[in-house]
Amino acid sequence: ANASHEVINVTLHTTLAATTKLVVPTPAKPILPVQTGVQAQQEEQSSGMTIFFSLLVLAICIILVHLLIKYRLHFLPESVAVVSLGILMGAFIKIIEAQKLANWKEEEMFRPNMFFLLLLPPIIFESGYSLHKGNFFQNIGSITLFSVFGTAISAFIVGGGIYFLGQADVIYKLNMTDSFAFGSLISAVDPVATIAIFNALNVDPVLNMLVFGESILNDAVSIVLTNTAEGLTRENMSDVSGWQTFLQALGYFLKMFFGSAALGTLTGLISALISFFNFGDTHHIDLRKTPSLEFGMMIIFAYLPYGLAEGISLSGIMAILFSGIVMSHYTHHNLSPVTQILMQQTLRTVAFMCETCVFAFLGLSIFSFPHKFEMSFVIWCIVLVLFGRAVNIFPLSYLLNFFRDHKITPKMMFIMWFSGLRGAIPYALSLHLGLEPIEKRQLIGTTTIIIVLFTILLLGGGTMPLIRLIDIEDSKARKRNKKDINLSKTEKMGNTIESEHLSELTEEEYEAQYIKRQDLKGFMWFDAKYLNPFFTRRLTQEDLHHGRIQMKTLTNKWYEEVRQGPSGSEDDEQELL
Repeated sequence: ANASHEVINVTLHTTLAATTKLVVPTPAKPILPVQTGVQAQQEEQSSGMTIFFSLLVLAICIILVHLLIKYRLHFLPESVAVVSLGILMGAFIKIIEAQKLANWKEEEMFRPNMFFLLLLPPIIFESGYSLHKGNFFQNIGSITLFSVFGTAISAFIVGGGIYFLGQADVIYKLNMTDSFAFGSLISAVDPVATIAIFNALNVDPVLNMLVFGESILNDAVSIVLTNTAEGLTRENMSDVSGWQTFLQALGYFLKMFFGSAALGTLTGLISALISFFNFGDTHHIDLRKTPSLEFGMMIIFAYLPYGLAEGISLSGIMAILFSGIVMSHYTHHNLSPVTQILMQQTLRTVAFMCETCVFAFLGLSIFSFPHKFEMSFVIWCIVLVLFGRAVNIFPLSYLLNFFRDHKITPKMMFIMWFSGLRGAIPYALSLHLGLEPIEKRQLIGTTTIIIVLFTILLLGGGTMPLIRLIDIEDSKARKRNKKDINLSKTEKMGNTIESEHLSELTEEEYEAQYIKRQDLKGFMWFDAKYLNPFFTRRLTQEDLHHGRIQMKTLTNKWYEEVRQGPSGSEDDEQELL
């Protein structure tokens, strides 16, 4: 009996063990520790000082931009001026700390989480939302090829070059995944100064849109590639072959790219449908009658895809970019005129403040970041970055010319190669990498800062002389005096409201302008024929009349309040008496 009892126990334990191997319970989601007591007070105090320091830096930068506009220093791009101011502020803080008058080391350190959660989403969304202008969708194929395949080519060339040079003991040795991660993050272009020069000189609008559109999609692609490399670094790939590693990385990238793009597109289309059903008195909800609520709903949809994508392990940047593009193309035209203007000005202001803050901290990082400098590594990285950009631009441009009606000329190719400036995203990504040992992380961060400053100051400063030298600017701009050239993005942003983005097309006007056009092909024809009529509503004459009355009423109300001044009207004074 005892023997049989033992056999039954052994059989039972074996069955339970096999069952637990087959059915693995889902691990509980870890609960983040909550700071309480003294720790919570210290964290709150530290966060408060960081917020104060960031706002103080931003206020000083705004004053600097105002002085540039006031004294008409239009030849100096604002990004270059803000970075230079950040360098001076960093040196000043370093002197104060050396004299032991204050200690701002924690506050002046750039926090990657703050960048990715607070600063980057408004910049990316505003960029996507501003792609309505120009001919973005007419060049969507070329822009996608440059931003996706071109960025991947540049990342592989830079990453592969660093890896093989390290194996040959020419530069600091990095493994394959770390090399690819650095090649991916340094491939993100940010031609802010170049775009300002393009707008000032009225260069070919196709060239302007190719550079601008590529830089917008390129940022998101670079972030996804960097996340792919980080994912491979976190996993144990020692027992996996090189071909399996490549397939795993490709699958991860495709999931992140297309999943995030689909999520952002779906969110944008849902916002378009919601705004579409706001029309008229026959519907239950009409937010157009209360622009503040309508504007609040659009702000929610602006940030919604980022939080959702990050929550389900997709790319929030890619999602919010495509959401901005779709909302600009469909949702914006369903909004009331007041909300349209509010969206334009609010997004521009917030994006400007975020960009300014990032460029200022980029200058501060020269003195606040713990550096590890190696001359050979920096020089070879700059050479590989320029070479990777060349292999990206020139072969793909020649390939696209077989399918384009408006050809990309050799001069335009050279300008596109020269305008590959690096900006805030490579710097933030370099701080976000969890590389070990710490000296490797410091080396990557220091090299990234040097490359960013090199491209902004040298390539960005040389773009205007280069454009004049190769004679690519518009003939009207060529006749201008150099003093008339304005590189201030902020001044142009404040002086104009983009009327072409204020939807005032009736059904008859839309049909005459788009549907009956014979030159529309591909996606443009499909969009004008099916998508745009489904997701946007053409305004009737009655809608236009009510919109103009609403704008006129608000303007008259504002004008009356201005005329009354702080003393108030006569009725108010009589009521007080």
